[in-house]
Amino acid sequence: MPLIDITNPDVIKFLVESYDKTARLRMKWNSLYGEKLKEAATLQREEKGYFETDVLKEAMAAGMLTITRDHKSGFRNRRQTPIRDGLFIPTTAHLRKGHSIVDIGIGDPKDDPRLSRPDTDLHTDPIMRPIDPKQNAIIYKGIPYFGRKVYLKSRHKMLPENKFYFTQSGSTEHGWRLKDSYFSKNSPQYARVCRLTRDVMSRSGPHPDPPHYGSSDEPTNQKCTS
Repeated sequence: MPLIDITNPDVIKFLVESYDKTARLRMKWNSLYGEKLKEAATLQREEKGYFETDVLKEAMAAGMLTITRDHKSGFRNRRQTPIRDGLFIPTTAHLRKGHSIVDIGIGDPKDDPRLSRPDTDLHTDPIMRPIDPKQNAIIYKGIPYFGRKVYLKSRHKMLPENKFYFTQSGSTEHGWRLKDSYFSKNSPQYARVCRLTRDVMSRSGPHPDPPHYGSSDEPTNQKCTS
């Protein structure tokens, strides 16, 4: 923001009016509340000679009654020994039972050796699936092959479930594991589902017919004569 040009006559007039307005407001406030401000700033009460420790002592003495009362009620309701409601308490070895990537069936230790580990291992599960060695070798190729761009392009063409074990962003939720979706499991064998599938699974959703499409005729009870 540029600085104000104080040599401009209009700016000088504006500043003078602002200063005068501020001065008038201050004079008005002092004339209305000046006496109250002087009265509040002057100590009129008698000095009693209290110290900070005396004030704290009175506050603590007033709260001793509640401490005694709460101690009696707490002693009556307090349990001396805890009651064991469960006969089986799971430990570290049982945390991954039935919840690991291998147990839910989305990973195989033969393909990913990182999944073959004992139940007592507390490391988190891997996020990415193993990369093909041939595809991994592309990234190390330099100019003129442009290995990084070719590698990212090849990874972009892969399905999200072939790159990760679980969805990592909101952009992949709509296209995550489409082979297990309702349209793939319940698709009719003899039907025209191409348009429905394309409209529902597309990024932009269904759209109206193009302008060059003809309007449909209204249904009547007359049969076709032609």
